[in-house]
Amino acid sequence: KRLAPDARLNPHRSLLGTGNYDVNVIMAALQGLGLAAVWWDKRRSLEQLALGEILGFILNVPSNVSLGFVALPVRRQHWLAVRQHRGTYYNLDSKLPAPVPIGGEEELRAFLRDFLAQGLCEVFLVVPRAVEESGAWLSPE
Repeated sequence: KRLAPDARLNPHRSLLGTGNYDVNVIMAALQGLGLAAVWWDKRRSLEQLALGEILGFILNVPSNVSLGFVALPVRRQHWLAVRQHRGTYYNLDSKLPAPVPIGGEEELRAFLRDFLAQGLCEVFLVVPRAVEESGAWLSPE
């Protein structure tokens, strides 16, 4: 509501009010915490990620839609998060019953590579504002 205070219909979420917020909502929420979302250019090699500077990842991926047990022939975009804890990266997708371990740095890169190869996927790096401003999330080439 804060992003579009004068709008009758909120342009930053689905018409049905079922979530599916746009990236502006995520960016505003992160800014309130002193963080930033940096869009990852998929033309870059994932080896260039300075993983030690990145707090987590937010992916926007295609997802199947279902009503109960019935899968519909419709796909829509879905947000999921990835975060590292004690050296292991976890898929924190809300559609999963529990966090799913991805593994270490190489497994994370393979996980991201798999999603990016599917197309229609966007990756955002979650970093402190100072890291965003300095560009430290990117390893020197």
